[in-house]
Amino acid sequence: MRIRILSILCFLLAASAASAAEVHVVGLTAGKAVVSINGGKPRILAVGQTIDGVKLLSADSQSATFEVDGQKRTLGPGEGAAVATTAFGSAADQATLIADSAGHFFTTGVVNGTTLRFLVDTGATSVVLSAADARRVGINYLAAPRSFTQTANGVIPVYNVKLDTIRVGDITLNGVDASVIEGDRLPVALLGMSFLNRMEMRREGTTMILIRRY
Repeated sequence: MRIRILSILCFLLAASAASAAEVHVVGLTAGKAVVSINGGKPRILAVGQTIDGVKLLSADSQSATFEVDGQKRTLGPGEGAAVATTAFGSAADQATLIADSAGHFFTTGVVNGTTLRFLVDTGATSVVLSAADARRVGINYLAAPRSFTQTANGVIPVYNVKLDTIRVGDITLNGVDASVIEGDRLPVALLGMSFLNRMEMRREGTTMILIRRY
C-alpha cells in the first residue's frame, strides 16, 4: 500500500519536567506509522505498539492517533500539533498547521466523531461541508433551514446546520455553526470563521498556530 509522506511535529511537555517528547511522522499506511521520536532514526510503529512512551492507537493513509502521557493526538498529512501540559497535566487548547507548497493550510478535523479533511478559509463565514461529508458525519441537512448563495456557477442552495462537536488538534468546540452545499462543488471541507473567530491565529512563516480564546 502506498505510504503518504507528511511532515508533522508534535511537542509534548511532561507536567513534572521541562523536557518535551518530540514526534515526527514520516509516513502512514494502514495499521502502521513511520515515526522519528526525539530526532532519532525513523522507526515503524504498529497499532498497539509503544516506543519511548508514544503509543499508536490507530492509523490509515489519512491520519494516525497516538497516545502520549495519557493524552490522545490525531494527526493528518501536513498537520502539526504543539501540546503543552500544565503542572496539573491538562493540555493547552491549540493546534499547529503547516502550509503546503502553495501556501494553503490543510488539516484533519473530527466532526461528530468522523474524520474530515479541511482547508483553512478565513473568507468563509462558517464551517462549510459538502453534502457527501454531511452524510458521512450523520447530519440530516435536508431538514435544516435553507438559504441561497451566489457562486461562479450560479445560485445554489445552502443548508444551515450546527455541528455537535468539531476537533482540530487539541481544540474541541461544541455547537459550531456550519453550512452544507449540495453537489460536487466542494472537494474539501472549509474551516471557516464560525470556528476561527474563537481562535487566536499566529502566523510564523509556513506555520500557523491556532490557540483557543473561548
